[in-house]
Amino acid sequence: MRKILKATILAPICGILLATTALADWNYSGPPSVPNAFIQTNNMSLELQCDRIRFSPAGYDSSQDIERKQGLSIRFMSSGSTEVGAFQAGASNASIGIVDNYPVEIVFSEAADYAFVLDQIAANAVLNLAMIDQDVTYGIFGLEGSAAAIRLLRSECGVSVQSSVSMETPEGVVYCGGGGIKRQIEYVILDNPSDQWDARVTVNGEKRRAMTAYSYFGNAEKPKGFVVALLAEDGAEFLIFRNQRENWLEFGDYRYDQCN
Repeated sequence: MRKILKATILAPICGILLATTALADWNYSGPPSVPNAFIQTNNMSLELQCDRIRFSPAGYDSSQDIERKQGLSIRFMSSGSTEVGAFQAGASNASIGIVDNYPVEIVFSEAADYAFVLDQIAANAVLNLAMIDQDVTYGIFGLEGSAAAIRLLRSECGVSVQSSVSMETPEGVVYCGGGGIKRQIEYVILDNPSDQWDARVTVNGEKRRAMTAYSYFGNAEKPKGFVVALLAEDGAEFLIFRNQRENWLEFGDYRYDQCN
């Protein structure tokens, strides 16, 4: 069972830019070559294959940096300054390395993760490929024409890259709230986890692994309505509550109430 929230957040992009926006058109190339949707400029290129992404940044040092950090922040924007979601590719959900002496290749561990990435690329206006741990951009690509190219890619590749919408079960509880930063949060507990990370939490479109802790409060009396704690891989803790009238979640200093 898998759910990926496609939530909206307004966030100005104010980091350091290492490359200019790619303004070229998207294209598709099919058999006998490897099926791929791609965009190419004078100094950057991005190629979407059946199960992976190949990104050639403006400088080889950027490729080395992505491989060394083993991470890439894939940010989806409806305009030049409005971020509507993100996917953090890293060692836990992808294989990242330099291939053919230059491009960085990101091979996704789960088809649903890649389907989400393709969905967001097709639906939005700008793609920002950024450093995993800082507000530094390796490359920005315009997405006009990407939807048509991705449709052709999916048609050729088959079920492995079909839309994540078809993979989702009916929507569960979505929680909204926060202080100065508004968040939408959704979680799912996996039916058959392969390791201790038996839950997934999505915050403003960004998914992270978590483990359940039903005995979070130990021997102390647990608060009324407490259901489970979700302990994320990055250290974040989400406490789930439910009673006969309402569902809510506590994260940090804030309470998030059901909003769907």
